[in-house]
Amino acid sequence: MRSGCAAAHATEALNVEGDEEDPVPVNTRGAIMRSAPGKWEVTDLVVDDPQAGELQVKLAASGLCHSDDHIATGDMQVGKYPFLGGHEGAGVVTKVGPGVKDFEEGDHVVFSFLPGCGRCRYCANGQQYICDSGANLLIGSRWDDASSFRVTTSDGEDVGQMCGLGTFAEITTVDIRSTVKIDKSIPLDVACLVGCGVGTGWGTAVQAGEVRAGDTVIVMGVGGIGINAVQGAAHAGASHVIAVDPVPFKLEKARELGATETFASIEEAADFARSVTNGQGADKALVTVGVLKGEHIAQAFEAIGKGGRVVVTGLGDLTDVGIPINPSMLALFTKEIRGALFGDQNPSSDMQKMLRLYQEGNIKLDELITKRYKLDDINQGYEDLHEGKNIRGVIVYDS
Repeated sequence: MRSGCAAAHATEALNVEGDEEDPVPVNTRGAIMRSAPGKWEVTDLVVDDPQAGELQVKLAASGLCHSDDHIATGDMQVGKYPFLGGHEGAGVVTKVGPGVKDFEEGDHVVFSFLPGCGRCRYCANGQQYICDSGANLLIGSRWDDASSFRVTTSDGEDVGQMCGLGTFAEITTVDIRSTVKIDKSIPLDVACLVGCGVGTGWGTAVQAGEVRAGDTVIVMGVGGIGINAVQGAAHAGASHVIAVDPVPFKLEKARELGATETFASIEEAADFARSVTNGQGADKALVTVGVLKGEHIAQAFEAIGKGGRVVVTGLGDLTDVGIPINPSMLALFTKEIRGALFGDQNPSSDMQKMLRLYQEGNIKLDELITKRYKLDDINQGYEDLHEGKNIRGVIVYDS
């Protein structure tokens, strides 16, 4: 059932002064997951008109992020099937909900997979990346009502939207708390990358990692997140940006985007870090692997020296528990392990900052896109990700 979406729209239309038009759902196509583990199924969908505080957007592009693959593998369980994937996207506003004043039809926007209300304790404290509105990220409902959805199958079954977005669809309806207006001169297939991968990686180094000039930094895993941690660490002035990945292609890209040294294993990287720090180890180790295990964190912990910091950004099986480290070393060597969501970035401001750095030539975005795919080729895109062929694959929709 549609949880009263159509009825809610009708009520909204009656309650908003001057709005006399009935809502008209839009037919579209999108890639859904019916159960996990599974494959993405491209199917016909129906997208509701935007309600108060919402927008309808025609997608131009969507990144193929590893987080969506965690949905497909079952590492991350969602609260509602069918589930429309995709959370890294950009497009053009086609409809504006009642009462929305800051957006208009034709605006170019990038989605933030983390909403920002601007009023909760965390937003007020400058921590928009953990805004209270994000409680329903993996349910796929509206932020304020876990039973309210905006997308259905063609036969009327509610569909959850990844992070309230669902960018694996040609058209979607989203909350303005998840939307950032951008300059129309920026290509949308490039702009979509700042919605997750770029900001998460860059912020892991610059904000959560607090990389400083002269630091020795290890980046574990050079995919869509890690490659931007490399860029961030280099931009911050690290004297050694050590990229670790078993895939030669990824190490080559890391060198192109700022890595000073590259290794296939963390053991080699740790040995090198000690060789340039009088035997101490790296100042920072950034864990950006595609499928996180506790052992990865332990390896990073061993690779840092006294006063060093491990920043964990990668995700894995959410049921896994345990990090095999010697806990006494936390105190004796004043080491630190901390997590980071979106690299401690605040989407409303920092996504614009990433795009400004791009326009000024201080961060590379075009070079991150390895291959562009059609929506119907989404499973091939993820096969390429598994095989280490892509830094970032991007779905490009017909204009």
